[in-house]
Amino acid sequence: MPDPSTIFFIIVFSAVGLAAFRHGKREGNVLCLLLGAALMLYPYFVEGLTLNLLIGAALCAVTWYLW
Repeated sequence: MPDPSTIFFIIVFSAVGLAAFRHGKREGNVLCLLLGAALMLYPYFVEGLTLNLLIGAALCAVTWYLW
């Protein structure tokens, strides 16, 4: 079972991913849609707080740049 801080960041990055996914779907931006899906799905395949933060921050930065 992950610790509470890992769960918190998973929820935060998934919420950002949902917003990016919806934005990409609405605007027809396939790359934003894929990044949103990646933000929502990557925590299922990654363990550990540090790795979750690094991957989530990188995906969020790319999504913000493209938004």
